[in-house]
Amino acid sequence: MSKSPLCRPHEHRLSRRRLLGAGAATLGLGSMLRPVVAEDLRDKDRQVLCIWLDGGMSQLESWDPKPNTQFGGPFRAIPTSVPGIHISELFPKTAMQMHHLAILRSVHTQDNSHSAGVARINRGDPKNRGVVYPYLGSAVAKLMGPTRTGLPPYVWVKPGSGGFKTADAGFLGPAYGALALGDAKPPANLLPHPSLTAEEYQLRQELRTRFNERFGQQRFSNEVAADTSVYEIAQTLMRRMDLFDESKVSAKDVERYGSHELGRHMLMGRRLIEAGVRFVKVNSYHWDSHGDHFNASDCLHRQFDQPFAALIEDLADRSLLDNVLVIVLSEFGRTPRINSHCGRDHWPEAWSVAMAGCGLQKGAVVGATNDLGTFVEGPEHDIGHLFHTWFQALGIPKDHMEYINQGQPLPVAHDDFGAVTELLS
Repeated sequence: MSKSPLCRPHEHRLSRRRLLGAGAATLGLGSMLRPVVAEDLRDKDRQVLCIWLDGGMSQLESWDPKPNTQFGGPFRAIPTSVPGIHISELFPKTAMQMHHLAILRSVHTQDNSHSAGVARINRGDPKNRGVVYPYLGSAVAKLMGPTRTGLPPYVWVKPGSGGFKTADAGFLGPAYGALALGDAKPPANLLPHPSLTAEEYQLRQELRTRFNERFGQQRFSNEVAADTSVYEIAQTLMRRMDLFDESKVSAKDVERYGSHELGRHMLMGRRLIEAGVRFVKVNSYHWDSHGDHFNASDCLHRQFDQPFAALIEDLADRSLLDNVLVIVLSEFGRTPRINSHCGRDHWPEAWSVAMAGCGLQKGAVVGATNDLGTFVEGPEHDIGHLFHTWFQALGIPKDHMEYINQGQPLPVAHDDFGAVTELLS
């Protein structure tokens, strides 16, 4: 095994392949949440916007700075809109929104590799029960369903290609996968050919439905459900092409969020939430800074700061933070020790997660690390604690925190952990 602190290319290919959902072999068969729970939650308006920073953002250059210490790095800590709370100077705009945020500085997780860490964090790292658990987006799609708008419940805005990514759904079945919008664009060939009349299009849909019914007679029901779901999503999106019309985005918003990739994608995330998507994930890559970390942070963290602060400000101004849970998440933090490439490596032992919105405290910092930022001081919190916290913030009843998969009851989050009550309002 290589002892190089640098990631090898195949590790990133594995990680990305997992995230892109190519692992179709991991799909389980059918599963059910108790129907009464799904019906109860469907009527709740709560939504989630999760920003995934792939590769791992440094807690020391963001939410838990340790300036003027052995591992603190060159950047200062600055005051925020909440007296006594300081974050990195690389987040000047976010600092002004601190009164809306909650930061957990005592995150301690299990994996320091991308290939295992990405899946563990996205699935909440439950106990091994011989099934592949769903990612958070698929879990919320199952537990809460689509909103009344009928828009797909789980949309993933990401760089690169798009498509319908089923691997996120795990044992829930492919119908709970993610609709990925590559570069925030609509799926290719979404609209029918302009030469088709409305009548011809309707006749084709009726024919497709009949073929689908025949197909379903010889297939597992979850495969048919996924196939039907994709067509229903397409029909819904065809009626909402305005979501992809950039002429409807104000020049002021473009300037506030930034014209760079992450700015455009976070702005699309806000628009999808406003339109009624239940769970939106926005991905950003290139956070794996094993070399030249501080120059990279000076660029990447500022690119994050601008649209994230604009997003929080907008959701608060529109009173959407009362119903929208915002999460900033990575697979781990980064080492306090600075390596010989002037980089920081992977560090799951002590890192931070920031969040805001429904069901959460405002202007709060929970948990702490020691003076050097090397380890957590006091209680450690795993991703399982956070899944419990987020499900509770979304209003999912404690006594219904269970899937039924092929008759097997499965807790929706690690059953040895509970919510971080200090984060909940």
